[in-house]
Amino acid sequence: MAASDSTKKPLRLGAHTSIAGGLYRALERGQTIGAEVVQIFAKNQMQWSAPAYRDEDVAQFRQTAAQTGVSAVTVHAAYLINPASPKPEVWQQSLRALVDELQRTSALGIPYLVVHPGSHLGEGEEAGLRRIADTLEAAYQQAAVQDVTLLLETTAGQGHNLGYRPEHLARILEQVPHLPLGLCLDTCHVFSAGYELRTREGWEQLLATFRATTGLDKIKVLHLNDSRTPIGSRRDRHARIGQGTLGLMAFYHLLQLEPLRTLPMVLEVPGGLAAYAQDLALLRKLAQADEEEVREMAIIQKSNKNK
Repeated sequence: MAASDSTKKPLRLGAHTSIAGGLYRALERGQTIGAEVVQIFAKNQMQWSAPAYRDEDVAQFRQTAAQTGVSAVTVHAAYLINPASPKPEVWQQSLRALVDELQRTSALGIPYLVVHPGSHLGEGEEAGLRRIADTLEAAYQQAAVQDVTLLLETTAGQGHNLGYRPEHLARILEQVPHLPLGLCLDTCHVFSAGYELRTREGWEQLLATFRATTGLDKIKVLHLNDSRTPIGSRRDRHARIGQGTLGLMAFYHLLQLEPLRTLPMVLEVPGGLAAYAQDLALLRKLAQADEEEVREMAIIQKSNKNK
C-alpha cells in the first residue's frame, strides 16, 4: 500500500537537458521546466573525445547549481561506448572514453554516471558480461575517482545488447562487488524487454525480480519514458508520458511505490523543453490522483490526441 499523502517524501522529477551553449545552461533549462533534477551529457555524446574542461566552466556550473537549486544527479555516457565489444580497437576506445566520462563526472561534482552495458556483437552473453566487468574494473583503476557511482542502464534487448534482464546486471555486479556500481531503470526499456508495467502486480513482480537478483538498493535513478512499441518488442523507441503503449496507469503505479518513488526520475521523451514541462506537470498530477481519476485523465488524453 502507498503511504498517506502526509507521510510521503517529495518527488525528485526532472529531465535530460542540453549543454548547448555551456554546461551551466543545462541547469538553467532545468529550472525553466520546473525540474528538481537533471541529467546531462558531459560532452558531445557522439564523439569519442573532447577538450578538457576549463576551470571557469566547472566553477560556473557549480555556481549555477547553487543559484537555481537544480541538482545534476547524473551524467549519461556517450552512446559510442561499448564495454562489451569483442573488437580490440572499439574496446580500447570505449575504455578510454569511459575513463574520461568518470573523470568529467567527478570534476562536476555529479554523483552518478549512466552507461549502457553494450552489445556482445554475437560473441555470446556470458563472454559479453565478463568483458563488461573487466571494462568497469579497468576504467575505475585508470580514472582514479572514488566519488562517482557508475549506473548500468536497463536495456530493451535490441540486437545483441546486454542488460535487458536483471540477471544480466546481477552477473556483472557479482564479478566486481568492490566497485561503486548501481542501476538505472528505464521504463520504456524494461517494458520493451518484456516486463509488464501497466499494473500494480506487474511492478511488484519486477521489484521482486530485482530484489532476488541485484538487490533493490542498487537502483539509484529512473528514466521515465513511455514506449512507441508493444511489450516485448525489444525495440528502444521512447514516447511521451501516457502517449505510448505503457499509458498513464503504468506511471501512476510507479509513483505510488515507496521503494522507487523517492529516487531521482529523469524524462527522456521527444518534444523538447515544452514537452518536458508538460510531462513533469502530468507526473505530479498523477502522483496526487487516485485510480479513477487516472482512468479519466487517460480518456481525455486519448481524445485530445485524436483531434
